[in-house]
Amino acid sequence: MFLKRVATIFFAAFAFVQAEDSLPEIQFVPLNSLTESLEEETPYGLPRELMPLWDSLTIKQKAAQMVMVYMTPADFMLKNEFGGYLVMKTHLKHLDKFRENIRTVNDSMLIPPLVATDQEGGLVNRIAAIDTKWERTPSAKQMRTMSEDSIQALARDIGAALNEVGINLNLAPVLDPAKDSHGKHSFMEESKRSWGEDTTNASKVRAFVKGMQESNVACVSKHFPGYDSWSNSDHQIAVSSTPKAKMAKNVEFFKTLAGDIPVTMMSSVSFVRISSRPAVFEPKIVKMARDMSPETVILTDDLWGVSLRAWVSGNERVRSKNYPAKDFRKLVRTALMAGNDMFMITYPQKAVEMVNYLAALSKQSKYYQQRIEESAARILKMKYRAGIIK
Repeated sequence: MFLKRVATIFFAAFAFVQAEDSLPEIQFVPLNSLTESLEEETPYGLPRELMPLWDSLTIKQKAAQMVMVYMTPADFMLKNEFGGYLVMKTHLKHLDKFRENIRTVNDSMLIPPLVATDQEGGLVNRIAAIDTKWERTPSAKQMRTMSEDSIQALARDIGAALNEVGINLNLAPVLDPAKDSHGKHSFMEESKRSWGEDTTNASKVRAFVKGMQESNVACVSKHFPGYDSWSNSDHQIAVSSTPKAKMAKNVEFFKTLAGDIPVTMMSSVSFVRISSRPAVFEPKIVKMARDMSPETVILTDDLWGVSLRAWVSGNERVRSKNYPAKDFRKLVRTALMAGNDMFMITYPQKAVEMVNYLAALSKQSKYYQQRIEESAARILKMKYRAGIIK
């Protein structure tokens, strides 16, 4: 009966988003001021050291900081000035080429990019391509059984390997619950990717994050507010019926570590007790992440993922390349209005369209311009604190 009701909700949602402007206007809740002190008196609380850089940027350059794109040749990156690269295992199989690409970008770009990869350990183990000695890095589930000192030392060594090739952001740790709302092992637990179901392992996660930081690699917590669906949200619309009380417990893990981890990635799952929208598109859920820490950079998962594009278009069958331009604009606008700071996308040409559309939105109203500037400022501050902007 419940599944039938969920299906009804989604068919209604699909019908609801058919027309380009049929999504209801989201009343944007202004983000926190980001002011570090009353004496700063700088836009969005930017450190004074960043003001010459900030004042030199066009709105298009600020919008470009909001985009993390699948790694491309250096000339494409330099031309478009994206804020981040997404590195996959295939990129690391050609290390000389990879290093040269990153070196060129870092030497030539006005603002060095975030260079990110998923180095969770266990099944998600990108650095196995760097050296065979990393083929059996422990999973999160295995690290939970280790001492804090051992976790920190391991993370420091792995971070050093990442840093040596130019990676400065690790899309880990996974703070998704080990058990779903029925008390059964979650998909993330079965995959050995979860650090636990509540705050009991917070000190061990801190050890992992600290070890990475000691090697100049920042971390990302994911997937807010806690992925407990058994569907793969990359490939299909995934639904969670988690009660609000259990969701609050899952969020507590993220909140406990918000001061240690500068970036949080949103989930693509729809938590139907709150909204039929995927979490990444739901302002109420993004605001939950924002309320943990006003300085946290909120990152989307891949916006080119089939499920998110299907939800926006109201069509369960979407083709990889032939995606309507009006639906893509709606995708970008919805992610922006929900309050996300950085948009991940694995289709480089669409990343160019994304920046152009964000810049165009900024000319339509001060509202859009402020949203873009707030997010760009938050990203620049994160880069500055992480030592990426010197």
